[in-house]
Amino acid sequence: MKLDRIDIRILAELQKNGRISNVELAELVNLSPSPCLMRVKKLQSEGFITGYSAQIDVAKLGQTLTVFTEITLRNHRPIDFSRFLTTIEKIDAVVECHLVSGGYDYLVKFVTAGISEYQAIIERLIELDIGIDKYFTFVVLKSPIVKSHVPLDSIFTA
Repeated sequence: MKLDRIDIRILAELQKNGRISNVELAELVNLSPSPCLMRVKKLQSEGFITGYSAQIDVAKLGQTLTVFTEITLRNHRPIDFSRFLTTIEKIDAVVECHLVSGGYDYLVKFVTAGISEYQAIIERLIELDIGIDKYFTFVVLKSPIVKSHVPLDSIFTA
């Protein structure tokens, strides 16, 4: 499916407000409600829209700790990457995991109740012997900018 400017505008608006009514969305993208709904359903069925969720202010829930961890694996065979990912994806505290270029293999974002929970997770990962050679931990002190949307209009050209 090739996206046009209207599809991109629909996606951009849904990123900002996934609870917007179809009538409001149609108005914002200059369509009538029926064609707008058809486009949204098509974007869903084609996998461009993968789901809807609420953004939670975790700080209001109690004390939390956000940690970014650079992880380097001992070996770099496909089986080593697979074993690492299979294990890490089962950890609820892992909210992001990125395979990156540069001096390490993965950048992992953890959100935990505190430093002792984070340390227990890391110690458990080391004990499991899933191929971690070394890791570096960066504790987030403050997050002055956090965006939940990507700039679709500037990265997409129809």
